[in-house]
Amino acid sequence: MRILKDIPELVKADVITPETADKIRNYYQSKGSASPNQLYIVFAIIGSILVGLGIILMMAHNWDELSRITKTFFAFLPLLLGQILCGYTLIKKQASTTWRESGSVFLFFAVGASIALVGQIYHIPGGTGTFLLTWMLLCLPLVYLMPSSGTSLLYLACLTYYVTHLDFGSSSNSYWYWLLLFGILPHYYQLYRKKPTSNFMIFHNWLIPLSIAIALVTVAKETEELLFIAYCSLFGFFILVGNLDFFAQQKLKNNSYKLIGTLGTMLLLFVLSFNGFWQNVSEELLSNNQIFTAPEWYAAVLITLFAGGLLFFRRRSKALITLPQLEPVFTFFIIIFIIGLFAPIAAGLVNLLILVIGILTMREGAAKSHLGVLNLGLLIITTLILCRFFDTDLSFVIRGLLFVLVGAGFFGANYWLLKKRKTNEQ
Repeated sequence: MRILKDIPELVKADVITPETADKIRNYYQSKGSASPNQLYIVFAIIGSILVGLGIILMMAHNWDELSRITKTFFAFLPLLLGQILCGYTLIKKQASTTWRESGSVFLFFAVGASIALVGQIYHIPGGTGTFLLTWMLLCLPLVYLMPSSGTSLLYLACLTYYVTHLDFGSSSNSYWYWLLLFGILPHYYQLYRKKPTSNFMIFHNWLIPLSIAIALVTVAKETEELLFIAYCSLFGFFILVGNLDFFAQQKLKNNSYKLIGTLGTMLLLFVLSFNGFWQNVSEELLSNNQIFTAPEWYAAVLITLFAGGLLFFRRRSKALITLPQLEPVFTFFIIIFIIGLFAPIAAGLVNLLILVIGILTMREGAAKSHLGVLNLGLLIITTLILCRFFDTDLSFVIRGLLFVLVGAGFFGANYWLLKKRKTNEQ
């Protein structure tokens, strides 16, 4: 660890006393001995995956030459081995994270292999979606029985893969996804309580919002335009979650909710800044008599209520003008969407909203003396100009001038901020 290597130099330079140096060394030694070796856990999980895949490959090599009874025996053999391994772990090695993670990951794949092999041996009908649904239903208790965060991550990944196999717009099986997702949330909460800074927690923070964002499209049926409200509110909810104290104190790369919410919100606004979307949305929604009973309506209302409630909670402690600029964007978008149903100015209002976000982002970057945030604001405005480059009738001279102005803005803003930093340092 670098800080331990620097201690002699700091003592020699009288930055810290020898007593303080001893305290630092003792602190990191006690911290290292209290936490399990992360590398062992990673290798144990990878090893379990490779062993499971290797067993499946060996059986598949001579599969056609085996009798049905032999095939059935080998189909259940990995399952039996996995259960023995997990049983031994629960009895003898329950305190070992390495044993728990490796045993449960092996059993996770063994369950999947057994389902697939039995289905193939006895010609049980069913597609990939049915197979994944059965697999996840059987493996959900394993997450809590062991307990195993590695299995929880595999479960979430397979659950997300399952939702991509649904027939969007006509399938009711998407409700299974939401039920199974709720099933894993107690483990996520326990992880937050016991290991809030662990790698498993960080991976869960990325996988859960990504999975929800992918799965939301499955509620689309006949009024899919309403999903834009649902998605904007969902990304707004993610931004609000990412700005809570727990996530705001983490590094930006670990704040998945904020990153996904920000990218999703801006991507959605840029897509809806084109006139093409708004030309038919009014006719399709206003002529639909079943709009208030559509699943997209319920999804949009429910997610907006969650996001609005969290925004109200944040608003109680801070003035609206001091909130991060992207937090209330979903409320403005809903107003624009309603205006767009009755007047052909929605695309213009979305462009105006993007421009305001870009300007406010630049202002935040200047106030914090942060080059990254400042350039992000400039990038938002540049992208907006690029989008308008393709769907406006402006002459090439004016378009060229706009790009020259934005380019000059990049140079000028960065030069000004660097000069400001240098002045403050002096």
